[in-house]
Amino acid sequence: MTPRRPNAGRPTPKLDTMDAVALLGALAQPTRLEIVRLLMRYRPHGLAAGDIGRLLAVAHNTLSAHLAALEQVGLLASRRDGRHIIFAAQAARADALQAFLAEACCTEGPLPCADAAPVFPARRDPVASERPLRVLVVCTGNSARSIMAEAVLNREGLGRIQAFSAGSRPQEAPHPLALRLLSDLGYDISEMRSKSWDEFLGPEAAPLDLVVTVCDDASESACPAFPGVPLRVHWGLDDPAAATGPESAKRAAFLQSYRDLAARVSAFVNLPFEQMSLQELQPVLAAIGRMDGATAKALEQAA
Repeated sequence: MTPRRPNAGRPTPKLDTMDAVALLGALAQPTRLEIVRLLMRYRPHGLAAGDIGRLLAVAHNTLSAHLAALEQVGLLASRRDGRHIIFAAQAARADALQAFLAEACCTEGPLPCADAAPVFPARRDPVASERPLRVLVVCTGNSARSIMAEAVLNREGLGRIQAFSAGSRPQEAPHPLALRLLSDLGYDISEMRSKSWDEFLGPEAAPLDLVVTVCDDASESACPAFPGVPLRVHWGLDDPAAATGPESAKRAAFLQSYRDLAARVSAFVNLPFEQMSLQELQPVLAAIGRMDGATAKALEQAA
């Protein structure tokens, strides 16, 4: 039986045509659409404006205009919390737009979001955990994708996740464009280094819970038996270090790779994974691997 959603009995407010046009107009821009998608994953808590900019790698002045446009049509709500301005997605407005679009073509109304009632956005605080989920992110060179994923997981995990990264054939050092991007976005890169997955093997190694491969080559390699018999999932993305052409094109490749990884991490960290069994977690993590930017192999493995 499908679980009943908490607000399944609540009516979805109806939109008139002009209101629907305003909502669609606000969403008809790539950055604004990604802001809404990101904050829907963080509802009902919301995120500080600075965290939205960091996860989407959007400059503050550009971000402010987009947030204002979305708040104006009611897709976001904001409040001040100390030095932070917190923005949260308003699920009722998204439900209303979905219902408006579905009305003419569907025999059943769309399922509402789980928190369609108005919410007061709150800033999420770090959660102390005696046993955080230990995650190892693996790619071949441990110089770009896995390094960026490690940084985002540790920042967004808020104490619930302890992330590491390694490579099957590691480079001598992380890629300078990866380090520059992370530094520009406010991540601490002082301890970041490329390393072999051998460091996570053997009797002295601490047990792991989850191994995430982010490149197809690492996924196809014979993965060693890491301590803890961890769950394994493939989130394959193209290698930004393989980008050719002018420096601007290479930076754009790293920026896109970071955004794709941040989207996956933000979906993962908002799961109640502490209460989920491995059987429940596996298909959800596989579905996250199908998000925008997935390689053909990642889509095949997640099918």
